[in-house]
Amino acid sequence: MQRRDFFKITAATGALTVLESCGNPDHQLIRFIPDEDLTPGEATWKPSICTMCGAGCGTLVRVMQAEAEVVRNGLLGTIKMGAAKKIEGNPAHPVNKGRLCPRGQAALQVTYHPDRIKGPMALNGARGSGLYQSISWDEALKRLMAQLNAVRENKSGLAVLTVPLHGQRREVVYRFTKAFGQDVPVVEFEFLDRRSAYYANMQSFGYHSPVVVDFSQSNYVLSFGADFLGTWNSPVAQSVGYGEMRKGRPGQRGKLVQFEARVSQTGANADELVACPPGMEGAMALCLAHVILRDKLRPMSAGGAATSSIPGWTTGLTDFAPEKTAALAHVDAAKLVRIAHEAAASGPAVAIIGDIATAQTNGLFNAMAVNALNELLGSVGKPGGIQFSAPFAVGDHLGSLSIASQIASLDRSTKVLLLNGANPVFATPTAQGVRETLEKIPFIASFGSFLDETSILADLVLPDNSPLESWLDDTPESGTTHLVASVAAPVMSTLHNTKPMPDVLLSVAQQLGGDVAKALPWKTYDEAVKASLAQYQKQTGGSVTGKDADDFWTKVQAAGGWWSGESAGMPIHASGKANPAKNVAPQFDGDASQYPFYFLPFASQMFYDGSLAHLPWMQEAPDPLSSAMWSTWVEIHPQTAQKLGIAQADLLEVTSQHGTLQAPAMISPGIAPDAIAMPLGQGHEQYTRYASGRGANPISILAPLTTENGALAWGATRVKISKAGKGKLILFGGSLREADIQNEPR
Repeated sequence: MQRRDFFKITAATGALTVLESCGNPDHQLIRFIPDEDLTPGEATWKPSICTMCGAGCGTLVRVMQAEAEVVRNGLLGTIKMGAAKKIEGNPAHPVNKGRLCPRGQAALQVTYHPDRIKGPMALNGARGSGLYQSISWDEALKRLMAQLNAVRENKSGLAVLTVPLHGQRREVVYRFTKAFGQDVPVVEFEFLDRRSAYYANMQSFGYHSPVVVDFSQSNYVLSFGADFLGTWNSPVAQSVGYGEMRKGRPGQRGKLVQFEARVSQTGANADELVACPPGMEGAMALCLAHVILRDKLRPMSAGGAATSSIPGWTTGLTDFAPEKTAALAHVDAAKLVRIAHEAAASGPAVAIIGDIATAQTNGLFNAMAVNALNELLGSVGKPGGIQFSAPFAVGDHLGSLSIASQIASLDRSTKVLLLNGANPVFATPTAQGVRETLEKIPFIASFGSFLDETSILADLVLPDNSPLESWLDDTPESGTTHLVASVAAPVMSTLHNTKPMPDVLLSVAQQLGGDVAKALPWKTYDEAVKASLAQYQKQTGGSVTGKDADDFWTKVQAAGGWWSGESAGMPIHASGKANPAKNVAPQFDGDASQYPFYFLPFASQMFYDGSLAHLPWMQEAPDPLSSAMWSTWVEIHPQTAQKLGIAQADLLEVTSQHGTLQAPAMISPGIAPDAIAMPLGQGHEQYTRYASGRGANPISILAPLTTENGALAWGATRVKISKAGKGKLILFGGSLREADIQNEPR
């Protein structure tokens, strides 16, 4: 069989299996794109910004312009409007250079989703019932103003719970809350909390931000748990750089060594895999550093704050000798010695850390250990190493408390909560009691576009425009060392009776008057974005006024933003004084004798942290490694499966000290025998017709342990497993793969 024929067959049978599982009799892929709603017209490509993760990739949206009949104020008329048809990467954008991941492609479905909230709504039943009545925007804003005026008179009671904010959206929210007249807490929530890595970077290098990794010029990459080709940091930019590292230099091919307990998408592309038990990443990094120092491959004087913060550095890190580390990690000591020598001799070399490696109870130590190894390798602030580019960042608003602690504190004094897209009821361990906390708040107003596990608790829904209908801006902190201020006008008219969240806050600020109105002088959000560009120019030593400013604004919109022509990596403050990193062993919830398996949740290439599970394109797309579709699964090593009598697709019951879930077994050699893994994303109770009631949520059974600086240690839970019957796996290849499963010896 020819390779192309094989892919044709597997693609067809895979699609058929998915559609049959969803009860779709038409056997058509789910599109949402209104091909028939508009007559054919002129296609144009308009710049935009991807909002499906925090990387801030630049995009181009293919928009079909045509005339459409509309009824406004009781009169029938025709208007010129556009329908977005396709999204691609913007070739001119410094972050992604024309490339785009599957999540970015699927952003189109946010706009056309049939379950999108189409206008303001007020609760018309018990909280959580999903019973709402449609109301006008005038009535919705009247109700919101009544609540805000009440808490303003009491000088306490307002809080904001939001997804991480970028660009001027962040500025508008923080100006609003600061000027409101009280100490308003703003909780920026995401499950994949990266504060341990950011705090380590601040301690080591002076920047509370992610690193920019120059893969394109590196000869040797040491990755400690970071799935940089999948979901970590800025994956599209990193994939481009990694491709250049591997094939972009004639006669040179960089090497990747991946340290992890479960093979990620990045690990599957590595030259060498080192099985690393959870929480041992920092020890592994310092073992390599010990060998480099012991064998005088690099001078001990190399580095500054990052190395001086590591206890035992000046005496050669003898506690991390290869024999000791290998015994604890169950790896070959000679392999660690060889890798250390290769890295030291193959410069430029770089070390990175992320994902579950920083989600341990010792995650901060792990990150600071890798930072120290980078300094020893001479890769900090150098080509082929790590740099920082965050000149336009507003600052660290995350605070020192854990997100769970911040949310838990909301019920003590909060009377009005403004909810902006965050879904902590789904994305926090059940043991943290977030739903119970939010239910105690008297009034919640949500700006979300969909009803999910958290927004269904809202008393008032003020639906936001979709990103394609909105003014967007971003100042990416990673992916490039160019100075970047991305800007995009709406590429299409609003489909429904929705309003942009920033414009609603600006309108509310003017109605509140006083300090709030002064703090937010813009009438519309595009005015705020335009003002931000002028501020960015001042920061970089430039300034334009008058007609030149208008011309500059026009050019920025046409290009999709403004960025410097040359790389501008920031100076590293390595001479500062960092707090000592405490070398502590990782702690795990659950006695190993009763809960014998490390539980390894991992970010899904398609669903990310679960926020994209409502998009059917993401449900339909096969997972890159397992090929699973429309489902969740439990990865288990073949030796472990054989020992326990578990076959492919057997339904497993996974139990921690905090709960139980069920999902089918996926037998995989890419996971350690003493661990099991599950993708994030499925298991929603309330999140549109495509995600609700599908699969299981691994977050729900996690322990509420934290890292040293308060982030959720979502890699620190132990579990036990047992068979619960026969399950079902939907795999790409459909009946071909299912036949293999059914015929497999029991």
